[in-house]
Amino acid sequence: MTGIHPLIVADDLAATLDQFVVCDIRWDLTDREKGRATYEQGHIPGAVFVDLDADLSAPPGACGRHPLPDPADFAATLGSLGLSPESHVVVYDDVGGRVAARLWWMLRSIGHEGVQLLDGGYQAWLDAGHDIQMGPVTPEPTIYRGPVRFSGVIGAGELADKTVIDARAGARYRGEVEPVDPKPGHIPGAINIPTDVNLDETGRFRDARDLASVYADLSGDVVVSCGSGVNACHDALAMVVAGLSIPLVYVGSYSEWTRNDRPVNVGPEP
Repeated sequence: MTGIHPLIVADDLAATLDQFVVCDIRWDLTDREKGRATYEQGHIPGAVFVDLDADLSAPPGACGRHPLPDPADFAATLGSLGLSPESHVVVYDDVGGRVAARLWWMLRSIGHEGVQLLDGGYQAWLDAGHDIQMGPVTPEPTIYRGPVRFSGVIGAGELADKTVIDARAGARYRGEVEPVDPKPGHIPGAINIPTDVNLDETGRFRDARDLASVYADLSGDVVVSCGSGVNACHDALAMVVAGLSIPLVYVGSYSEWTRNDRPVNVGPEP
């Protein structure tokens, strides 16, 4: 599956649905039970629910709100979801891929090439008129074999000579609002490329040429960040759609940065 495109459209998924392991990663910042509830009210047939907090993150703390889980724990989670290294995985959410991209990146980080994000998410599936399923799906457990270790990650102390992207909304980057982290602003030197610029008016990813115009002029080693290492993965995916190399990810992101009382900048300038 080397070289697989990071996106798949609803009709292509529907045509060969039984060939995929589909993961529903709907999540809400203010209501941690909403994702599972909306999943059980309707989801792509056969899709398993994946919880951002419980399945794709370690407990929050000094390392941020969504630190990476222990690699062994992540391997066990993948097995519990019915995944093997040979699985072709499709991930989706209902916010343009901003949450589901976390699992896309985590799988790519451990060398799992067979993963795509459903362009347009659950709404695209509905808009295409495809069937849905209600209630939970219990996958057949497997053992995810092989070494599982995350690559392409970077820590706060390694950012000084890197081009750092902040994928948060402009108002949060500028420090005009800050709903969850200790203080408003952004990492000094970080440039703002919010996830909104990755999508068109329908909520689907812009084409490769458009995305290349956003990302192609970045120089040096590029690092993506956000609030807690989730939306950053959306920018990483957009860069791959644009034909660029997958960037480094600062998983701790602004939540780790501010929890350790590092300096911040406010306003529109890096």
